[in-house]
Amino acid sequence: MFTRRDFFKGAGAVAVSAAAVSRVGAASLPEAVVQADARTQPPPPPPNGRPFNPVVTLNGWSLPWRMNNGVKEFHLVAEPVVRELAPGMKANLWGYNGQSPGPTIEVVEGDRVRIFVTNKLPEQTSVHWHGQRLPNGMDGVTGLNQPGIPPGKTFVYEFEARRPGTFMYHPHADEMVQMAMGMMGFWVTHPKNPEFMKVDRDFVFLLNAYDIEPGTATPKVNTMTDFNLWTFNSRVFPGIDPLVVRQNDRVRIRVGNLTMTNHPIHVHGHEFTVTGTDGGWTPPASRWPEVTTDVAVGQMRAIEFDATDLGDWACHCHKSHHSMNAMGHEVPTMIGVDHQGVADKINRLVPDYMVMGDKGGSMDGMEMPLPDNTLPMMTGQGPFGGVEMGGMFTVLKVRKDQPRGNYADPGWYQHPPGTVAYEWTGELAEPQRSSSAGGRLMPAKKQGADVHLNVRKPAGHAGHG
Repeated sequence: MFTRRDFFKGAGAVAVSAAAVSRVGAASLPEAVVQADARTQPPPPPPNGRPFNPVVTLNGWSLPWRMNNGVKEFHLVAEPVVRELAPGMKANLWGYNGQSPGPTIEVVEGDRVRIFVTNKLPEQTSVHWHGQRLPNGMDGVTGLNQPGIPPGKTFVYEFEARRPGTFMYHPHADEMVQMAMGMMGFWVTHPKNPEFMKVDRDFVFLLNAYDIEPGTATPKVNTMTDFNLWTFNSRVFPGIDPLVVRQNDRVRIRVGNLTMTNHPIHVHGHEFTVTGTDGGWTPPASRWPEVTTDVAVGQMRAIEFDATDLGDWACHCHKSHHSMNAMGHEVPTMIGVDHQGVADKINRLVPDYMVMGDKGGSMDGMEMPLPDNTLPMMTGQGPFGGVEMGGMFTVLKVRKDQPRGNYADPGWYQHPPGTVAYEWTGELAEPQRSSSAGGRLMPAKKQGADVHLNVRKPAGHAGHG
């Protein structure tokens, strides 16, 4: 992490809207902290203000603040950024403070919060504080609640964090373009009592999606449904960090969805309950066990479970196309098509041509040239070979001896002897099949005697038969 202490000094200084910030002292803006590292940053304890248990932003970080006469002050900078989606591919996005999504903002219930927002985009912007209770003029809808923040200007939002919970922030100015370019971030308001619903590990990440043509780097902002890159916090597997926990830790995962479709988030190996939404904590009597929870557009879900079972457990969106990368929507299905002789003829014209899809869609073991700055559809190597996943997929790594507060990747799980599926090498009995439809479960009824019917047309309908 590095900072820009002289952000507003020198020839390239960003102009500040004096009318917007004079009441809170534009001469001493809080530091604009910037992060370029795409790895998960373990959270430090809060340096001042009321105590809270910090969250861990998957492949992200939390924004530092300063205390100013009892007010917690943050500085967001809306700007073009370059985000590495996974090793081998970078995207030209818009975000905040050097990354997309922007940094997580963490406050405590009852905090007075002041957020300076500097616009370094080529067009006006605003910030909507999704799910917050606040004065109407701070709600961030351009034209309705406030004028847009012009390029090169800084506006101030100030309100009290009135209720604890999990929220998001994003623009409400040219929203289709700006959100398609990656402008979004997480907000967590912690409860006043640090012991309330306390967990050992508290992860947060946003679901977002992009349509980036192979070989390019800028999203197509007019796409409505046919996205080809589905991400956790603008990272795709295998570029997504694992969720590392200690056995028997109480784990919370908070997921926010700012894509154009719903995402059923599925966790292997454990049951969980939904303990929170954008609207607050769910009453304990209303919870039930699940292994998949659907997160609709504009929603947040917090799930909790005890990490009782050791291993490397998949965590992913259960829409199968959302755990793949760089999909081609017009690729035909070739299962069962005989390619014999065709590949040789095509290779004379296209030397790198490969036969694909005649036995299924598996990409395991295939190596083919790709355009620059493009990812294969399925990638990532596990301890037993290709994982054949991409997109919204990561691994929950439960370890017995993982140190508390340590989020370093412990490597692959070492399975005890006799606990891995294996090949059967003995004889196989021939399956018994019935030659009659339904077999004994649906015996045919005995046919009765033939029935003869005489049909007579009504006299009045002659000539219409």
